[in-house]
Amino acid sequence: MNATPEVVIAHTRAWVDRAVIGLNLCPFAKAVQVKGQIRYVFCEASDATELLAALCSELHLLADAPAEQFDTTLLIHPGVLSDFLDFNDFLAVADGAVEELGYEGILQVASFHPQFQFADSALDDVSNATNRAPYPILHLLRETSIDRAVAAFPEAESIFEANIQTLENLGADGWADLQAQCLADAEKATHKG
Repeated sequence: MNATPEVVIAHTRAWVDRAVIGLNLCPFAKAVQVKGQIRYVFCEASDATELLAALCSELHLLADAPAEQFDTTLLIHPGVLSDFLDFNDFLAVADGAVEELGYEGILQVASFHPQFQFADSALDDVSNATNRAPYPILHLLRETSIDRAVAAFPEAESIFEANIQTLENLGADGWADLQAQCLADAEKATHKG
């Protein structure tokens, strides 16, 4: 991983803007992005132990911060768990940390990974892109925010099907183009003035 923390964060922000919000993969993301309530954190961890320590620290910070300040956190960790199967295994550790710290029912951890693959799907299946990001990311969410979002969008289960259709319509070439645009946006953002 040779990108600077600034480029990694800018690239992730561009992905949120162009993919997550731009393709409406998460109808709840725009409001928190516009309000500046997404905390983007570059994690320098080089092993799972360091990542777990960073995760625990960020869980505490999110739990203690008012939602108006930070509603959610993206813990971006490009230097560790680049293999999707290792990353997937770590998610059980992350869930265990939430429970051990007493945040079960208060916070939860979702995930994004550049190699994300649904069970029983082909690696190149474009539907996997619903959970693909430029870097491995642990997404820390408040349960109350999820509850509000589900209440505002009563058919939340339909989001997944709509996302699959959106990505199938976009196609692999369209997804690749979008990813290239995200990287270009990040490079522009970090080379300003």
